[in-house]
Amino acid sequence: MQSTTALIVAVALLVALVGLVVALVLRNRRNTFATPLEKATFATLHTVALAAPALREGLSQTSAAFALPYLRQLLDTCALTMTDNKGNPLAWDGESDRHQPDVRSLAETVISTGRQQVLSHTAIDCERPDCVVRGIVAVPLETDGNIVGTLAALTTSTAGPVLLRATAEVARYVSSQLELAELDESRARLNRAEVRALRAQISPHFVYNALTTIASFIRTDPVRARELLIEFADFTRYSFRSAGEYTTLQDELANIERYIRLEKARFGNRLNIKLQIAPEVLSVVLPFLALQPLVENAVRHGLASKPNGGTITISAENAGAECVVIVEDDGIGMDPARLTEDLDDAHLSGAHVGLGNVDDRMRSTFGDDFGLVVDTAVGAGMKITLRVPKFRAGIRA
Repeated sequence: MQSTTALIVAVALLVALVGLVVALVLRNRRNTFATPLEKATFATLHTVALAAPALREGLSQTSAAFALPYLRQLLDTCALTMTDNKGNPLAWDGESDRHQPDVRSLAETVISTGRQQVLSHTAIDCERPDCVVRGIVAVPLETDGNIVGTLAALTTSTAGPVLLRATAEVARYVSSQLELAELDESRARLNRAEVRALRAQISPHFVYNALTTIASFIRTDPVRARELLIEFADFTRYSFRSAGEYTTLQDELANIERYIRLEKARFGNRLNIKLQIAPEVLSVVLPFLALQPLVENAVRHGLASKPNGGTITISAENAGAECVVIVEDDGIGMDPARLTEDLDDAHLSGAHVGLGNVDDRMRSTFGDDFGLVVDTAVGAGMKITLRVPKFRAGIRA
């Protein structure tokens, strides 16, 4: 947790520096800089920003090949290379790639000791008299305290304290981006696990009832049985799809309509639904299966136990940079304190697991400010509100 907090602080400082540089650029309308320091700062941040997208994809041959040219600009060395956690070269930028065996040997030492290593000119075995390499510096790349690779710089001058410090700082920056990549991947794995848990919940609570209802129509109304079976097939095809962590509001609503038609076949006029959807928000992207569990919760816990049933109202409205979605029912409601306990224990007890699941994924995807807001009381129904940003980098269906 401490390393994650430090990483977030470092990123915030970087963003602040970028904002400062942008302000300076805007102030100097002729694209000039007040001091050489401002010019150097802008160039450095710009170069760092160009390397970041590839590194955020994780350490690989592709990401290393893309990032190395920009990182070499920062160090101003004749060559720069990255290896994996076994010392195998991932990519090489610059001259003198004949020294790959030297780099590999140095990288293996870095990986085994966890410490920066330096190879001086006298220790470099090179048969070419015109070789320009006068030193090699290799430093570890780390995420969560584990060495995942190395960064090695080849220089045409003696590898002195300045180069050692600079290489270490660049390696630290690379490591921070790789940690962010791991956090992204961890979040993606968590989201996939949450969706699997949600699918597991759908199966026992809904599939049996739907098939039983369809079976009851086979003799009395075979045409309707066929229609419901098609609805069920389309519903399960969407719910158990393997493509993507995200979906559009339009697709989510279409699946909810299938779900409601299947449930209405069981409940009849006891179940009604109203849709109030602004057309301009239909393309908004949200976590896959973010709304269906809310509607299922309204049916199972809100209306199923109410003698005369009731109505579920789903609204989605445009709210500037956000879309506000509300799922509301006029069912039996529940004690807010009990709901809080159920949500806290959802993953253990299975009670209201759908709400807890959606809340976790909304927060994981968009941040803690975008969790579910639930208003309920005994006998007063339930209203669930979620806010969805219209745009968030990296989030697309």
